[in-house]
Amino acid sequence: MSRKKPAASTSPAPPAVRALRTGDAYARMIAAPAEKRADLYRHELMAPFKAKWDCYHVPLRPAQPGGYDAVILDVMMPHLDGFSVCKMAREMSDIPIIMLTAKGGEDDKLKGYGLGADDYMTKPFSPKVLLAKANALLRRSSAIPADTVNAGKISIFPASHRVFLDGQEITLTHKEYELLYFFMANPGQIFSREQLLNRIWGYDFEGTTRTVDTHIKTLRQKLGGESKHIVTLIRSGYKFEVME
Repeated sequence: MSRKKPAASTSPAPPAVRALRTGDAYARMIAAPAEKRADLYRHELMAPFKAKWDCYHVPLRPAQPGGYDAVILDVMMPHLDGFSVCKMAREMSDIPIIMLTAKGGEDDKLKGYGLGADDYMTKPFSPKVLLAKANALLRRSSAIPADTVNAGKISIFPASHRVFLDGQEITLTHKEYELLYFFMANPGQIFSREQLLNRIWGYDFEGTTRTVDTHIKTLRQKLGGESKHIVTLIRSGYKFEVME
């Protein structure tokens, strides 16, 4: 006796998952005028990585506007885990970092320390002990203050946001100061216009990468002969070069 095969399901198939980087987005970028491609790339193709760029925009030096003294990171976070944030923070600053996690394994602790964490606490933890650890790290980090940042004839006093050129104070706008400080804090590193836009203006900024060029132009004018430190790299972006 043969069994009757069950009728095929007539329910519609689930919609296909849309890829983060679709062919349509690439096609629009390629078809766009050259001056528009960078902004299409930034707003459409890089949108899923907003959390990462937001981390880069956090002021991780106490002397910066709104700067922080220490970072306390939970390993388990949405969008971007604590290990990734720790790695990015350490690339930009020597700010004290304490990691919190429910994972107490040795491998996780070693990973945290390897990425630059200064201390590691396993949940559940005592808030009093956490505060004591944070205070101890702050005492150590404040023992070596960064009074000035110097390059050639340029001197920046981060605590007061004052900039001197060959001993004479010059006036910069807020964004010009942030650009100059960022360059001088990262000498020799190449940054694309997109990276500078995201780090200085923030990922939510609606302007274009031309904003970066405009601000660097005015910054160079104010620096005069010392503008030689800001080097333009064709098709790459900019870097701050410290010359002997």
